Amino acid sequence: MRIVLASRSPRRKALLEALGLTFDVIASEAEERLDGPPAALVIENARAKRDDVAARLAEPALVIGADTLVFLDGQALGKPNDIDEARTMLTRLSGKTHEVLTGLSLIDAGSGNTAEGYERTRVTFRSLDPDDINTFVQTVHPIDRAGAYTVDGPGSLLVARYEGCYQNVLGFPVVRFDRLLRELGHSLFALMDGGRSVFL
Repeated sequence: MRIVLASRSPRRKALLEALGLTFDVIASEAEERLDGPPAALVIENARAKRDDVAARLAEPALVIGADTLVFLDGQALGKPNDIDEARTMLTRLSGKTHEVLTGLSLIDAGSGNTAEGYERTRVTFRSLDPDDINTFVQTVHPIDRAGAYTVDGPGSLLVARYEGCYQNVLGFPVVRFDRLLRELGHSLFALMDGGRSVFL
């Protein structure tokens, strides 16, 4: 079974590669929305990405769409447009608790069967001074990350604690993905190649 990840995210790609999964990457051109109820919004965005790529395939495949957004006080924070906007986002998140939601939408293009769901993680930031934020954005240049951060590497310096799935904050909740795969008659344990899997 061919598996296609409809995402250009290097973190999603790395998480699936670490499992030893064999898959192709085809970036979606679907437009992401930022307005709507959080859970429904990330699932809708993931579905749009999935369908955009599935429509371009000449042969059946299992297509995976994913969308991650940060929500502060119910407002979605997507990817910042530039360093100034990244600095503004991190200033707003400083010392506060927010939610990270990832929507997943799968389709088995051969059978037409689909499975969808989402994961929610609560993340609390440390109180950051302007120099910390400025150093972070100048060093990491986080304009490709929802909320202008990720929880691994240098981003771990921003986070005081989190409640829920760690991989979700990275952009791909692996256990939720396995549950959705099982709805379609597959499982990650059966699909992964132990000889190629690694520990991150």
